[in-house]
Amino acid sequence: MGYRTCKSVVGCLLGLALALTLAGNATAQSMAAATTGAAPPAVAGTASLDILKGTWVRPDGGYRIVVRNTAAGGQLDAMYFNPTELPFAKAQASRQDAQLRVFLELRAGGYNGSTYDLVYDPASDRLKGIYYQAVVKQKFDVYFERK
Repeated sequence: MGYRTCKSVVGCLLGLALALTLAGNATAQSMAAATTGAAPPAVAGTASLDILKGTWVRPDGGYRIVVRNTAAGGQLDAMYFNPTELPFAKAQASRQDAQLRVFLELRAGGYNGSTYDLVYDPASDRLKGIYYQAVVKQKFDVYFERK
């Protein structure tokens, strides 16, 4: 499908909304690049995972995830802060269908197997999902905002 120059702001916005709906797994960043004629980022490999790099804050408690780097195969170089630094026993990103998923497991600091199972939402630039608190055996809906 080719892209053309928009003749009105409303037309551009409607076209972009339709393109995002049809693309499903495309990020807002790659769609913006496509409308300007730039090449979108790669879907496979570490380039597509680089969107996860940075500091993510959970507004309901100030918990932070810092993703320093991504590697082939989805391995994430990431740390957890509550407020002190704790290592993840597992930090992995994957693609399932059109979703970029992040799985994080904590074993240090009394977390004893607590996990985050998150999905990247490109529309809101958030990580959303479930936090399983292993000590109390409860699940919570959570999200992280980019800082």
